[in-house]
Amino acid sequence: MIRIKGVIETPHRFPECVAAALEPDNLTLIRTTAIEGAVRAEICGTRLRSITASVDDYLMNLAIAEDVCTAASRRQSGSESSRVESASNRLNNRY
Repeated sequence: MIRIKGVIETPHRFPECVAAALEPDNLTLIRTTAIEGAVRAEICGTRLRSITASVDDYLMNLAIAEDVCTAASRRQSGSESSRVESASNRLNNRY
């Protein structure tokens, strides 16, 4: 059986928030984590169609998560780090 693996890394202003928003999508094929200044998704599976569909869903959710985290940071008051932390906490509490 062939094993297919890949990595997607995308830069973000608020990687912790974006990764937290994508956390519910961490199922069998994709694992998302925040790294310094970016979000890293590791993909691993055996069926190309499933991987393609999962990556397509992930990219759509990634764009939405980036928009939500950016909007949340603009609405918060205080320092930038507390805004990011607050947005990330709100997303974690939802799921």
